Amino acid sequence: MNGSREGLHEAVRHLLMREGNVYTANLKTMVDVLAGDGPLTLPELLDRTEELAQSSAYRGLGVLIEAGAVRRIVHDSDHARYELDEQLTGHHHHHLVCAGCGVVIDVELPTEIEHLLDRSLDAVAQSHGFVLDGHDLDIRGRCCNCA
Repeated sequence: MNGSREGLHEAVRHLLMREGNVYTANLKTMVDVLAGDGPLTLPELLDRTEELAQSSAYRGLGVLIEAGAVRRIVHDSDHARYELDEQLTGHHHHHLVCAGCGVVIDVELPTEIEHLLDRSLDAVAQSHGFVLDGHDLDIRGRCCNCA
């Protein structure tokens, strides 16, 4: 992504067009909310905008996930969380996940750790006949409010 909202919306529009979908006002609203605050649960997404009905948000998230614009993050909490895909944000990150309240916090690892992780995971993948495309890391624990 080129760093601007216009660039983000153009990239999402392109992903949706590849899948034969139209970039509606509801989808644009959801992308705007996720660009400002993520990862979010569906109730959190709905709390941040009065424009969306719950049924529209469910359908819209499905369309955005299918197009590759949004990732669904599933943890032990009652609700999945959603965030823009890294291909749109250009921001590779991992998650701290609180086992108590379910909060998910984006974190970046130092570059040298990220490279070591990539090499190690690639070796594991190759030993099983896989080709590594990427990785996601969830670090589980308790936040300061739940510790």
